[in-house]
Amino acid sequence: MNIMQINTAILEGGFTNNELTSIIDAVKFARARLTEQSKRSLTIGDNVNFTSRKTGRTMVGTVTKIAIKYVTVSVPGWGSWKVPANMLSKIDQPEFA
Repeated sequence: MNIMQINTAILEGGFTNNELTSIIDAVKFARARLTEQSKRSLTIGDNVNFTSRKTGRTMVGTVTKIAIKYVTVSVPGWGSWKVPANMLSKIDQPEFA
């Protein structure tokens, strides 16, 4: 089953409330697992990039802290940002604008 088939099945409304709750729980669990994997791959001092929800720009910075929910990234000229780990991509060379 691909994502389009899953979305169609959900939108057609053939699920009970308990089944929808189970789907939501599975998605939350999968998201949490991805976040943990992302956090484990990062260390303080790594160069990362992410797309800002506030500005829509791709920001490049350095990891300064890894917390339970967010990773603090220092972005030159923009200050420190608390970003969910699953929004970060590790990069080799920072290209600061």
